[in-house]
Amino acid sequence: MSWGTELWDQFDNLEKHTQWGIDILEKYIKFVKERTEIEVSYAKQLRNLSKKYQPKKNSKEEEEYRYTACKAFLSTLNEMNDYAGQHEVVSENLTSQILAGLARYVQELKQERKSHFHDGRKAQQHIETCWKQLESSKRRFERDCKEADRAQQYFEKMDADINVTKADVEKARQQAQVRHQMAEDSKADYSSILQKFNHEQREYYHTHIPHIFQKIQEMEERRIVRLGESMKTYAEVDRQVIPIIGKCLDGIVKAAECIDEKTDSQLVIEAYKSGFEPPGDIEFEDYTQPMKRTVSENSLSNSRGEGKAEPKFGGKPKGKLWPFIKKNKGAAPEDFSNLPPEQRRKKLQQKVDELNKEIQKEMDQREAITKMKDVYLKNPQMGDPASLDHKLTEVIQNIDKLRLEAQKFEAWLAEVEGRLPARGEQRRQSGLYDAQPAPTVNNCAQARESSPDGSYTEEQSQESEVKVLATDFDDEFDDEEPLPAIGTCKALYTFDGQNEGTISVVEGETLYVIEEDKGDGWTRIRRNEDEEGYVPTSYVEVYLDKNAKDS
Repeated sequence: MSWGTELWDQFDNLEKHTQWGIDILEKYIKFVKERTEIEVSYAKQLRNLSKKYQPKKNSKEEEEYRYTACKAFLSTLNEMNDYAGQHEVVSENLTSQILAGLARYVQELKQERKSHFHDGRKAQQHIETCWKQLESSKRRFERDCKEADRAQQYFEKMDADINVTKADVEKARQQAQVRHQMAEDSKADYSSILQKFNHEQREYYHTHIPHIFQKIQEMEERRIVRLGESMKTYAEVDRQVIPIIGKCLDGIVKAAECIDEKTDSQLVIEAYKSGFEPPGDIEFEDYTQPMKRTVSENSLSNSRGEGKAEPKFGGKPKGKLWPFIKKNKGAAPEDFSNLPPEQRRKKLQQKVDELNKEIQKEMDQREAITKMKDVYLKNPQMGDPASLDHKLTEVIQNIDKLRLEAQKFEAWLAEVEGRLPARGEQRRQSGLYDAQPAPTVNNCAQARESSPDGSYTEEQSQESEVKVLATDFDDEFDDEEPLPAIGTCKALYTFDGQNEGTISVVEGETLYVIEEDKGDGWTRIRRNEDEEGYVPTSYVEVYLDKNAKDS
């Protein structure tokens, strides 16, 4: 099966077919190129998608990724980023292993095809030239033969005519002989050219054209093989990344299997636990009997389970009945006293850890500067030791400053964790119950709800019966007389009183007590007729005085 023998007369069709083969190859190259562009675009979109859902740094969203479900989602995002990388690998391999080689091969194929068909046309032109020579010699031989016949007939006519002179007859005879000789020469020339043409024709159809067509056939078969190999490479490029993509998917499955609903539930507790005790039963107030305030030493030692039902409604300053609702006025206090005990402890611990890290960082820097200074002292040519004194002094000052800051927060933390015995003694001396939580502004267990960030916002629904009562009776008791003082107190510590319903006090200041602690950790006090509010019970030392007069 050879194109040279089977298709000896199909030169033009072979030329069209081989051009079609090159077009097919170029079409496949274009297909692979567009595939690489799709892979790059897909990888880019996957990376952008992964980046879009990554938690923002230093944001609340980043804190949410403590939960196992969120960690699994973050792992999924990271795996998808690696997944996108494999599509970029596919694009790169298709370009390097297929496109680059095929592009060069197509150019070489075009040159080879051009060369083969140029040789074929050259052979065609040669055989056509031989054919034209043959035709020319044949026509000349035919013409000379006819001329010789006419000259012979003329001679015979002249020879038979008695009126013609002998000289004319001789002339006609010589002319006939010349023509016969020319015919013989043309015959010999025609015979020679015919033999040459037949030889060239045999060479053309049995040697030259088969050889050229055989090369064209081999060229075309190589093209087909190359296209098949490229298709195999195309599949192999994809197959190479399948194990890695499988690992990415396995990573997603493994991350999903690491989700622990119990752990997440515990994290919710740690994130939002306030440390307060649930409120106790509300005491029955019998309005059928005249209200009598009985003050006793035991009135300040109610158990925590007997939580304060509600502030008395007889207070004159309106809007201070519910002092524990955070109104977000100004910045949060430095000691986080606006947070519930448990959240405050966590924040203080976090602050202490951060300060310790900063201290360690500064100490490492101090050690590095000290070592460098020693090097300069031993080798003055490397630098001036005195140039490091300013920096070393600055680092030492920073360390001292950070240590003072850390001690301050550690003191607050110790207070929250109940590690300060002096405070416990003060509480017992003032008649307070033991194990009282650290003073906070928002520790009223009633009429509050926790917001997502751990602060407290006002409860607007009617789930809090006390809040409803406060609203209903606010106007009714607005004009009543202020509560009488039931004793005095001395401020043990300074309290800012930035939240609504609280009052600021200065350490050592003496004020009047108008409502004792009912178990919620707050005591209501008065400075004068226009200044009254709540302070943490642990911040003051209460002295009951039944004979105290209203200010």
